[in-house]
Amino acid sequence: MRIGILTSGGDCPGLNAVIRGFAKYAFNQIKDVELIGISDGYLGLITNDAKKMKPSDFSGILNVGGTILGTSRQPFSKMTEEDRNGESKLEKMKENYKEMGLDVLVTLGGAGTHKTAALLSSVGLNVVGIPKTIDNDIYGTDVTFGFHSAVDIATECIDRIHTTAASHGRTMLIEIMGNKVGWLTLFSGIAGGADIILLPEIPYDPDEVVKTVKRRIKNGSAFNIIAIAEGAMTVEESKMKKKELLEHRGGRSTGTELLARYIEETAGVETRVVVPGHLQRGGSPSPYDRLLSTEMGTFAGRLVKQGIYGVTVAMKGNEISYNALADIAGKMKFVPVGDQRIQVARAIGISFGDGK
Repeated sequence: MRIGILTSGGDCPGLNAVIRGFAKYAFNQIKDVELIGISDGYLGLITNDAKKMKPSDFSGILNVGGTILGTSRQPFSKMTEEDRNGESKLEKMKENYKEMGLDVLVTLGGAGTHKTAALLSSVGLNVVGIPKTIDNDIYGTDVTFGFHSAVDIATECIDRIHTTAASHGRTMLIEIMGNKVGWLTLFSGIAGGADIILLPEIPYDPDEVVKTVKRRIKNGSAFNIIAIAEGAMTVEESKMKKKELLEHRGGRSTGTELLARYIEETAGVETRVVVPGHLQRGGSPSPYDRLLSTEMGTFAGRLVKQGIYGVTVAMKGNEISYNALADIAGKMKFVPVGDQRIQVARAIGISFGDGK
């Protein structure tokens, strides 16, 4: 059996751990197996950039961040567009899949990666996906590998900001990754003891945020910690189209700086913005993610061995399972407004900027 494997999309703790788990299973459990490492995600499949790998290539990478295969972003919307030669990226990938002599392709990636994987499956390629993203937004799985590592990093950032905020009596806004969903901000905000948590799923009122800041000051608190997702929007912004929103923010992709300035002007407090950014994507995976990655990589190996294709691995409850790619591609797992963790946060006095 000849298996291709690639990592696609943004970097994420645990990629190498999954690659290792899958490879160890394949070399130990599948007869006459060949593992083909495809470089830089779908780009390598488009350009036929790949190499045969040996067991020793996967040694010593369990705790190593990044991906030994390299990664890149290939917009799903461009996959079926024809180039000047009248050929699309989809057609090139299908041709190279056959030219490489692959029996199956294993893809590690997030929402966009899964959409392309489903597309490849729909045109006849054997594909098995594994859900990777620090955003935890892939539909049909309770958790994605990399999420808990990112929560650890974001939480540590909030922890460290607490001390400097208290020392200077400042209101600190920590902008956490999450353009469309707020799982990472919600988890790290609660774990880091944030006073205000702002999520994409709950449009906020800046005046409600200011009220919370003023109330805390009146009650004797010298500082405030606001965990804000990069995709968080005000009630007004949530009604705007993308171009209008960008203009409203003065060309900035997020509204964090605008909110910081508004708080400073209306509440009379000193504010600072902290953006951990790609720190949340880098570094070694946590022990939890090393275990989850190994479980998911191994389970993907079992799917390949059993000939179960057109699916992606999932964690449901405490069991590793799988979903059909066609059923989950293009869907997103948002934070439900009534999520238990939101209820817990509200119960202990954390504000979501909505006046509730």
